[in-house]
Amino acid sequence: MKIIYQANQNYPEKLKNIYAPPAKLYLLGDETVLNKPSIAIIGCRQASDYGKRVAFRFAYDLAKQGIVIISGLARGIDTYAHLGAIKANGQTIAVLGSGFGNIYPKENKELCKEIIQKSGAVITEYEPEAKPEKMHFPARNRIISGLSNGVLVVEAKERSGTLITVDHALDQGRNVYIIPGNITSDNSYGTNELIKQGAKIVTKIEDILEEI
Repeated sequence: MKIIYQANQNYPEKLKNIYAPPAKLYLLGDETVLNKPSIAIIGCRQASDYGKRVAFRFAYDLAKQGIVIISGLARGIDTYAHLGAIKANGQTIAVLGSGFGNIYPKENKELCKEIIQKSGAVITEYEPEAKPEKMHFPARNRIISGLSNGVLVVEAKERSGTLITVDHALDQGRNVYIIPGNITSDNSYGTNELIKQGAKIVTKIEDILEEI
């Protein structure tokens, strides 16, 4: 485990200018991925089959182009984003809302190991024994967006933690990209609202790559 302090030269450049940058980051894996071009892929924990397929495909295709995939290791969209990057032999960063001693969700412990083994990184601002408290996750989301060059939202319900990450991204000056969803699906309410507010619709990775 490495600890990267805000005063260190290897502290991620993209985090330095966000609101309330973490004073330190605990890291397992390859710290060089923190400064590479990256896209955060986020969305529902109770993802639809459509959402899972899209998250996996976009992560896979972007990783093939050398883009690092960032997500939060949660169930649903996050998990499939990490898996897509790994399948492409690319790099991915998991940002935790707990310490390394309490990986959450527990079923993703093996996924954490695989991320590290495939030259990715698992990071957190929380002490090793910190539990996955509810309040940690909205704070964690500012790191997900802050580390990225842009945020891709695959699915989001009306009241979704995903929308907190979008708010952070907008405050940080990051581009926000939206996968259009089925208007009859609860999982698409948040994404379709963001489209109405002017977020960019994407249907292929070229829509994102042209702006990075």
